[in-house]
Amino acid sequence: MPAPERSRTADAQPPSPPPAQGRRIAWGARVSPGFKRKTIAVAHRLRMDPDHLMAIMAFETGRSFDPAVTNLAGSGATGLIQFMPATARALGTTTAALAGMTALDQLDYVEKYLAPHAGRIGDLPSAYMAVLYPRAVDKPSGFVLFRKGSKAYKLNRGLDVNSNGQVTKAEAAAKVSALLEEGLRPGLIG
Repeated sequence: MPAPERSRTADAQPPSPPPAQGRRIAWGARVSPGFKRKTIAVAHRLRMDPDHLMAIMAFETGRSFDPAVTNLAGSGATGLIQFMPATARALGTTTAALAGMTALDQLDYVEKYLAPHAGRIGDLPSAYMAVLYPRAVDKPSGFVLFRKGSKAYKLNRGLDVNSNGQVTKAEAAAKVSALLEEGLRPGLIG
């Protein structure tokens, strides 16, 4: 007797997430247990490492995980992954509304924003590109994101590690990688 046919929808669903209870993640000691549990669940649905998502949010918020934090370079970006005003509108909200949310509630928008990249953001550089420069998610590490003379370079010149006038995918991810390592240290992992 042939095996029953499985539905495509069922095949597309990720397996149940690992239990978050007792799971330690980068920066987990800095956030509420509810935020940690939800981050693990969101990362699981996106098929990414929760440590990577936490490192990205730590970087984008200056380690604060404050949903109202704004970009100091003046881009208008706000929140856990620094939503730009146009991005917020595309998600059906505004940066003002995002800033008024709890960090736990804003995670729904983080997931909604990252969902188109699910399954392609398993490594830290690609995961960070989904936030910073989505066209580079699938690009090699030497891919140039920003060049000196552009507004984008001016806003992101702090990522130009070797000061050569261009920011590569690897350079941009290096700062987030350092925060991943920091967030895994005793006192911060939790």
